Amino acid sequence: MSKLFTAAIALTALSLPVGAMAQSNGADTSVSEQTPTSPPVAERRDYTFTTHGITLTDPYHWLKDQSYPTVDDEDVLAYLKQENAWFEAQMAPHKELVDALFEEMKGRIKEDDSTVPQKDGDWLYWSEFEEGKEYRLHYRKPVGGGEAQLLLDENQLAEGKDYFRLGSFSISKDGRFLAYSADDNGSERFTARVKDLQTGELLDDVIPETLSGLTWLAGDTMIAYGKANENWRVDNVRLHKLGTDVSEDVEIFREADEGFRVGAGLSAQEDWLVIGTGDNETSEVWLVPADNPTGEQTLVKARQKGVEYDVDVRGDTLFIHTNDDHINFRLATAPLASPGEWTTLIAGSDEFYLTDFELFKDFYVTEGRLAGLDQVQLRAYDDVDDLTPIAFPEASFVAGLSNNPEYDMQKLRLSYQSMVTPGSVYDYDVKTGALELLKQQEIPSGYDATQYKTERLTITARDGTQVPVSVVMRKDRPAGAGPLHLYAYGAYGYAVPPGFSTSRLSLVDRGMAYAIAHIRGGDDLGRRWYLQGKLNERTNTFEDFVDVAKGLIDEGYTSKGQISASGGSAGGELMGVIVNTDPDIWGAVVADVPFVDVLNTMLDKDLPLTPGEWPEWGNPIESKQAFAYMLSYSPYDQVIAQDYPPMLVTAGLNDPRVTYWEPAKWVAKLRNTKTDDNTLLLKTNMGAGHGGKSGRFASLYETAEEFAFILTQLDVVESPAATEGTDAE
Repeated sequence: MSKLFTAAIALTALSLPVGAMAQSNGADTSVSEQTPTSPPVAERRDYTFTTHGITLTDPYHWLKDQSYPTVDDEDVLAYLKQENAWFEAQMAPHKELVDALFEEMKGRIKEDDSTVPQKDGDWLYWSEFEEGKEYRLHYRKPVGGGEAQLLLDENQLAEGKDYFRLGSFSISKDGRFLAYSADDNGSERFTARVKDLQTGELLDDVIPETLSGLTWLAGDTMIAYGKANENWRVDNVRLHKLGTDVSEDVEIFREADEGFRVGAGLSAQEDWLVIGTGDNETSEVWLVPADNPTGEQTLVKARQKGVEYDVDVRGDTLFIHTNDDHINFRLATAPLASPGEWTTLIAGSDEFYLTDFELFKDFYVTEGRLAGLDQVQLRAYDDVDDLTPIAFPEASFVAGLSNNPEYDMQKLRLSYQSMVTPGSVYDYDVKTGALELLKQQEIPSGYDATQYKTERLTITARDGTQVPVSVVMRKDRPAGAGPLHLYAYGAYGYAVPPGFSTSRLSLVDRGMAYAIAHIRGGDDLGRRWYLQGKLNERTNTFEDFVDVAKGLIDEGYTSKGQISASGGSAGGELMGVIVNTDPDIWGAVVADVPFVDVLNTMLDKDLPLTPGEWPEWGNPIESKQAFAYMLSYSPYDQVIAQDYPPMLVTAGLNDPRVTYWEPAKWVAKLRNTKTDDNTLLLKTNMGAGHGGKSGRFASLYETAEEFAFILTQLDVVESPAATEGTDAE
């Protein structure tokens, strides 16, 4: 992982929609012992509010626990448990299929897998899974040889917990200490600890409620971190001195704008702490010496609305990646003594979308996309025209820099995959240009890439825009229209990569095609592609998805009613819209932790993430136009009396991004309003958050449940294509 921290990295916590922390009161979360015979019907309670002269009713407002972030309302918990019981009852007849899917997926996972060791200083670091274990173990050994040392066992930390997620993992520069953080309920409030790797003992240092990286400073005597405030926002950088009480920690940076988020990390040469602050469209960077973090801070350039930039430092020169004069970003330099005087190094381009850069001792690397495909380019410091693109073997792929922890790298670690090629790790020799395959994902149950094909096509949207689509299927899939699964995200400038998935094979091997719609709202085709799917152009995202589905029908890939669709978070919002606007297209829809109560959430400035999300969605509090536009597409508000497709909806009680009541209210309203008898299920994880259950097998079982729902609703339940005898790659 790069040592560079950018303002963009500071905002990665916002790459999924809004919400806040929830805490269960510890009440029994088991489902009813008596199998329900009908779905639960939530009570309608009178509630109205008026904004901009418009009065709206919200009969399910009560499902938002008024004690939030504590969730202890007995009526709320009872309703969620009833929905869970209904989910279990409806899925019970398909348990054999769920179990079969789970075993298939598990059989494609190498249980005793490990990462490729990478050198960092005097040590080689790697992680691995043991057979049957849910979580990773982290190791190192001396570069010159020696016994492996266990640094951290996530399984031990997760013992007895329903949920576990490792956050930051940071080794001190001298290699003696490990600072790490963990979340044990899905609320994304992490507790940081420090382990002495010489003695194996945990130090007394405990930093609660962090939501950031942990950066070693001042000769490994201090750790920089960000503390989550009462509204689950990181608006600060603090210093913890090893061996002192957390109450003595010093705040060295505070952000006043409630919509901005703060983070910090080291520059490439580890001589500067780079502090980034920003929201979804504006950023600002400060520098402070890493050996004197309480010293004078240098502002690179004052924030300007709509201008994003991130910074790294090499010697006395700043490198700045910014969109200040081109929508697809340029790379500029500036003297450290005059940080605001930017000179273009690589100009912005309509064709090449510059997404990132990384500095090394003898060269630097730029990353981006050309015609939607990943590019990795080596560049010389002394010659802007000295450009070496790294060539990859397939026409469509996902590639980028991987773990390159040292400043002086002569072999770059790269990651690579495609829709038919499993995840691969390469070393690229900078001097010779040779690519060495170090490891490719093993599939123990067998996988023969020659049995599959991938295609990339474009479909014309209703406004004439050409929308790319990536498709994978078996070569022996019967000709003509058949079942197809369509996936998209479409927000925050996140481009869904056309990569490999072992789980996906359980659909594809049953004769389904699997398609990814690269719709506007992501930045698949450049920054403009993203901007055309946000704010007042948000509906382009939804229309693109529907038009891709119709185009796939017209092209003969599938037929109406034989398409399943899925999306999560902001992609769940997409699912909510398309079942309102075009319900007859879909044979089954899965909406994971869906952001569907858009208007109410964006009107609630007290929710942790809402102020920072206004640049993405609009501010309906201040703008009547934004209010009306959101109301026109907000899935919860636009539920009407019509037939809806079969739907599976998920939620997390502790979800800090999309609060549990959004999917709960949506399902309750759908049950009361829709005119069909199609299946509608809500499953709420009572001890997890935005990502569902933790652990590689527990989360895999949830995927098996979702696939079983899709397959049974589309009536695609035959045995998968035979793979026995194929060689695992």
